[in-house]
Amino acid sequence: MELYKQSEDISVIGIRVNSFPQGIMEAFDGLMKTLGRDRAYYGVSWMDENNNVEYYAMARETIPDEGQKYVYERLIIEKGDYETEALYNWRSKTDHIRDIFHDLMGNSKPDKSRPCIEWYQTDEKMLCMIRAL
Repeated sequence: MELYKQSEDISVIGIRVNSFPQGIMEAFDGLMKTLGRDRAYYGVSWMDENNNVEYYAMARETIPDEGQKYVYERLIIEKGDYETEALYNWRSKTDHIRDIFHDLMGNSKPDKSRPCIEWYQTDEKMLCMIRAL
């Protein structure tokens, strides 16, 4: 585990994946078709009050209010310190993501104020992030 300092708030836009986890790939494919591949992509998730996962496929907003044009949800990845772990060859290891986040969270559970963040840095490298306490 490494500590990563996010130096600025990041505005992200995208859609909620209602059929988690089956609908994740389809949601990202749709975002990339609309927004292009040349921007940062993120998965943002937390547990709701009924302990169900709320998962959002998101892309970095490059123009102010860009999300309104496509009727996308908007979230903020807050600046601050994040505990992280990199996952290489993530496409073939998606079953490891849950375990990595369990290790990063310890005994806590993710909520909207401290979500699990998947930062898809390349086609090979994903950074799993959770805000440090």
